[in-house]
Amino acid sequence: MSEINIGIIDKSELFKAGVRQKLSTQRDFRLIDSDSDVEPLQFIDANSIDVVLLDIDSPISKGLELSRAITKYCPNTRVIVLSSYFSDEELFETLKTGAVAYIDKRTSAEDLVRVIKRASLGEYPINESVNANPAIANRVIKQFQEIASMGLVKENVAAPLTNRELQILSCIANGNTNKQVAHKLGISEQTIKNHVSAILRKMNANDRAHAVALAIGNRWVSVDEQ
Repeated sequence: MSEINIGIIDKSELFKAGVRQKLSTQRDFRLIDSDSDVEPLQFIDANSIDVVLLDIDSPISKGLELSRAITKYCPNTRVIVLSSYFSDEELFETLKTGAVAYIDKRTSAEDLVRVIKRASLGEYPINESVNANPAIANRVIKQFQEIASMGLVKENVAAPLTNRELQILSCIANGNTNKQVAHKLGISEQTIKNHVSAILRKMNANDRAHAVALAIGNRWVSVDEQ
């Protein structure tokens, strides 16, 4: 595996030191601390960050806003949200920002390493957190449907999707990871990643959740009953 550039954005120097210590044994990890004097998006761009470990604790609203900005303006950077106040409500709000994972700051080093590696490969561990919580899964689906019914989706998408892209988007809408979609369709995970990139570009969508909302609004895909 090639080297993964990991940016740590957290106000606590003690916490950042702890993360560095936890991850120091991983030879394929290059850890880079954010500088409080440098704007986060500039920090990410200047260091070609692949994965961001983002603290959203102080305050939570600012952290979520930053997560949303990173996924919008740095689409090649994967955001892993770290929280001391691990809760269903935060999971729901974090999902809406386009972050790929939401984990408790008290997680083990092994779990953190595993999530980082999966995120760098284009997976969305956050989907598993949602699917494991029926209440949150139903809430996500209802919000997608509300977005569509309120007319907050674009009526005309710039370019039509192919049948294969619609098939993949339907799988995503029902909570499948890239790996799961690849298995279902019998094609490679890299091919799925390429299709997802094309889908987001064609639909002018900020992230996968946005693409699903647009697709539901246009009645291109549907979600299975929970």
